[in-house]
Amino acid sequence: MKRIAQLPLAEGTNSFRSCSRTWVSSPFTQRCLHTSPPNPATVAPITASGPPPTAPVPSAEHVDSRGARRRKQADLLKRGQDMRAIAGGTGGGSAKHKRFWKDVHVKHTDEGLQVHLDKLPLRRPSKAILTVPHHKPHLASAIALEWDLLVSAQQALKHHLIPMTSLVSRALDIADEDEVGKGDIRANIVKTVMRYLDTDSLLCWAPEAKPDPPGYDVHVKRTESLRSIQKRTAQPIIQFLTEKVWPGVEIIPVLDSESIVPRSQPQMTRDVIQGWVSGLPAFELAGLERGVLAGKGLLGAARLLVEWSTELAHLRDEEAGKKFGVEEAARAASLEVDWQTGMWGEVEDTHDVDKEDVRRQFGSVVLLVSGEAV
Repeated sequence: MKRIAQLPLAEGTNSFRSCSRTWVSSPFTQRCLHTSPPNPATVAPITASGPPPTAPVPSAEHVDSRGARRRKQADLLKRGQDMRAIAGGTGGGSAKHKRFWKDVHVKHTDEGLQVHLDKLPLRRPSKAILTVPHHKPHLASAIALEWDLLVSAQQALKHHLIPMTSLVSRALDIADEDEVGKGDIRANIVKTVMRYLDTDSLLCWAPEAKPDPPGYDVHVKRTESLRSIQKRTAQPIIQFLTEKVWPGVEIIPVLDSESIVPRSQPQMTRDVIQGWVSGLPAFELAGLERGVLAGKGLLGAARLLVEWSTELAHLRDEEAGKKFGVEEAARAASLEVDWQTGMWGEVEDTHDVDKEDVRRQFGSVVLLVSGEAV
């Protein structure tokens, strides 16, 4: 029995003691409170042998059921949000998570080549039907392949999954503005690409390495300096452009040997190049914009455009044995990066991804502007 409290009582007061159940007359009487059971516990003898049992663990079925229950709750919550969005007219509901077409094919029409999702023609953001010229069947097939690889309508909202569709829509938007006499998109593209002329990657040459003390570009495996490689790569491109595309134009390097501030091209050079860019057809202008943004330079993109465009076939030398293709344009655009990674190595998931992305974007330019002879 555990004693809990001891309370003094007044003198002469009778009190009751629960322990003995007898009346006691005392100046100070104790009241004993306890919580012990009346009967003692019966202890069973130990009969087991061996180590103690392992601690209990939750079963896999229990964990899976909890995960399934949470997924079901999330699906119900999403469905409710979709229903509210449909009722309020602010969303497309859960239909955007499903692929509503089974077959993708290219259909020949009088207007051009159209991509159909089952029986529905593919449309642009302006609600107009996306129509590719007749002499570009490979471009139409590439767009159809993009949509055939999608697994839901929601993926069509991601431009990196439908790059050719976005690029063709850009070209058709330019053509629509040209028909109605507007030129906002064209003017913005010209302004954007001309900014890259004074900082073109083909015109930014590294200074010559000093032999004493040796610079960081001196390596046992290097027999040619970075500046020499840059000049050797850029000069054929500049020569072709100044002879075939912009005759009589002078293009100068934008960096002095000891300067980091680029120089501007002569005003006559800027006027001639800007006039040429402004007069490009819609598909060629959209392709030039993509190439300039991909390679961070105007000259390489212009060289690639002239080499593959059906509209600019009169500017190139058809008898030339080697064409300027995607690989040549990509190497010219990433020359310094390749030179640095050749010495220090590549960063995984960075340099290798950028290398393939540049080639992908230049390839989209070739696919956009090329086609069968008209």
